Amino acid sequence: MNIKKTHENTLLFIWSVSLIATFGSLFYSEIMGFTPCELCWVQRIFMYPLVIIYGMALWKKSVQMALPGLILSGIGMFVSVYHYLTQKIPMLREAGGSCGIIPCHTEYVNYLGFITIPFLAGVAFIFIFVLHIIIVYSNRGA
Repeated sequence: MNIKKTHENTLLFIWSVSLIATFGSLFYSEIMGFTPCELCWVQRIFMYPLVIIYGMALWKKSVQMALPGLILSGIGMFVSVYHYLTQKIPMLREAGGSCGIIPCHTEYVNYLGFITIPFLAGVAFIFIFVLHIIIVYSNRGA
């Protein structure tokens, strides 16, 4: 199946974002030694399959094949936003403290005072979700 070159490039960008996010999470846990909290694991559950889903969609040149990626990235986006809010909003910090062995409000990194690991994951999920929505809407007009 032939897809538009712009859609193919967008799928490549989405796949790249998911791959970078996956390697980033593995870097923080395996190289830096940061133990993931429960919400981090949930975000990984939604991010890791995106590498395979969008990689296969790119290889097969089929946007329809990537539909599960839209669903997973949408759910992951909400989990990341909630996780980030447990870190940054005092009222929610208490909810993040009872997360498990590692409290979910733990900030291993805090670049520029606001960029934490859930923030990075959230940005990746938002990019993936929004770009996939753009592909879906541009296909409707075709």
